[in-house]
Amino acid sequence: MNDSGMKYTPEKEKQLMELIITPEMMLEPAKFVMIAYPWGEQGTPLVNKKGPRKWQMEELVKIGKHNIENQRRINEGLDPIPYNFACSSGRGTGKTTLFAWIAHWAASTWVGCSVIMTANTEQQLRTRTWAELGKWHTMSINNHWFERTATTLKPAKWFDVSLRENMKKDTAYYYIQAQLWSEENPDAFAGVHNENGVVLLFDEGSNIPASIWTVSEGFFTEPIFLRFWMVMSNPRRSQGAFFDCFHKDKDYWNTRFIDSRSVEGTDKTIYDKIIKKHGEDSDVARVEVKGQFPRTGSNQLIGYGTVEEAANRTMKTEDVAGSAKILTVDVARFGDDLSVIQKRQGLIAFEPIEFAKVDNMVLAGTVANIAHEWSADAIIIGSGGGQGVIDRLRQLGFNVIEVDEGGSADRKDLYLNKRIEMWDKMYEWLLAGGVIPNHERLKEDLSSPMYDYTPTSSKKVLESVDSMKKRGLPSPDFGTSLALSFSYDVAPTFGLRNDGMGKVVDKFDPFSIPATK
Repeated sequence: MNDSGMKYTPEKEKQLMELIITPEMMLEPAKFVMIAYPWGEQGTPLVNKKGPRKWQMEELVKIGKHNIENQRRINEGLDPIPYNFACSSGRGTGKTTLFAWIAHWAASTWVGCSVIMTANTEQQLRTRTWAELGKWHTMSINNHWFERTATTLKPAKWFDVSLRENMKKDTAYYYIQAQLWSEENPDAFAGVHNENGVVLLFDEGSNIPASIWTVSEGFFTEPIFLRFWMVMSNPRRSQGAFFDCFHKDKDYWNTRFIDSRSVEGTDKTIYDKIIKKHGEDSDVARVEVKGQFPRTGSNQLIGYGTVEEAANRTMKTEDVAGSAKILTVDVARFGDDLSVIQKRQGLIAFEPIEFAKVDNMVLAGTVANIAHEWSADAIIIGSGGGQGVIDRLRQLGFNVIEVDEGGSADRKDLYLNKRIEMWDKMYEWLLAGGVIPNHERLKEDLSSPMYDYTPTSSKKVLESVDSMKKRGLPSPDFGTSLALSFSYDVAPTFGLRNDGMGKVVDKFDPFSIPATK
C-alpha cells in the first residue's frame, strides 16, 4: 500500500477499475468471479481450484441472463424486474460461498449499491456468513477497495474519495452489511431505498420468521435495475415463508433443489452414512442430504407430504355413493377471515367455495341451495361466528348440527376440546386415503397448525388461530371447514330425508373405500 491507501500506482488502479467497473462485469457475475479470485494460483487457498462448482456457476450464469434481459427491457422503455431466488439444499454444497461472491460482485461492480446479509441466528451470521465473505474479500484482486469490520464492509477512504470526485457517486448507502433482526421488532429490519441497487441475502432462511420476510418486501418497491432477493437454506421446516417459495409462492421465485450427493467436492461417505443410519426416505436424509423438505414438522399436526399425497390421489364419485353427504360451513369471525363452504362424501372432499365479507343471509341462502341441489345428509356449522347463519337455516327448516369447537371432546381422555379432536380425525382420514382438491390455500391450511400437550393432563391441543396469525399465517378457514365434517359421524339417508335431516350416529366408518394414487 502507498501513502494514499492504494495498493498499486494510480495508473494501475485506474486499469483495475476499468477492468471491474464495466457494463460486462455489472451484468455477468460469472465473469467477475473468474477474474476476481486467484483460481489455481500457487501460494493461495485456491491452488487446486479451477473455479466455482458446477451448480454455483449455473446460478451465476442465470443471474447474468436475467441482467441482460433487464437491460433489454430498459432499452425498450420497460421497467426492470427483480430477481428472487430460493435454493433448498442439503449440507455442504457451498450455499454461503455463492452468497459471498454475489455480495462482493455487487459491491465491486454496482458502485454505490447496498447489500444486506442476514441469517437465521446471530452466530450463523457472524461465524459463517460474514466469515465466508471475509475469506473471499481477502483473496480478491480488489480487496484494498474496501475496509471490513465485524459487521460492515465499506469503501476504503481513498476509494471513497475517488468515487465522489471522479464518478460523482454518493457513497452514503454504499456497503455490505451484516444485519441482525428481532422477531419482536421487525420494523428495525426495514430496508434502505437506494437507486444504485439493493441486494438482500438470507442465509439459512428456513428459520427466519415470517415477520422479517414481510418487512423485507419493502426493500424492492422502486423499479431500479439491481433488485436481488436471494434465500438459501437447509429445508428444516415444512411450513413458513421459505417453504412457501417452493409451493404457494412459487410463481414469484426462481427455485432450485440441490442433493448434496450431486455436488462435486463433497464427501459422499458422510451422506451415505446419514442415509444408512436414518433411512433413504427419512426426514433426516431428506433435509441433510437431499435438500428436500421434511414430510412432517416437529410439532406439525399434518405434514405437507401427507397433504400433497391426498391432493394427488384420484377417486370416482360413484365409489363413495354409499357414504353420507356432509355439507360444512366455517363462518368468518373477523374482517380478514373467509367464510368457506365444504362438501365431503366419504373419502372425497370436493372443491371449497369461499366468500369474503358476505352477509349472513346471503351465505345462508347459498348453503340452503347447495344442500338441496346436492341432497346433503347433514349441514354442520361452527358456532363461533356462525350463529346468524345457523338461525337463518333453521328458520328455513334445516336441521343444522352446531359445533362448539371449544367444547368438550368425545374422547375427553385424549383431547382438550372438540377442535383438536375433529382435526385429528381429519388427519386419520387423510392417512386412510382421503382425497382433497389441489387447492393451494386448503393445502396450506391443513399443514399449518401445530399441536402440543397440556402440561397437567397431557391432553392434545391444537395451536390457536391467534398464535398462527402471530406467525404470519392466515386463519385456517379452509382447513377448519373440512375439519367440521369430522366433528360428528353422520349416517347417509339415501335421499329419503325428512325434517330430521342429518341423523347423527355414534359409530360410523366414513373411510371404507381406498383411493388410488
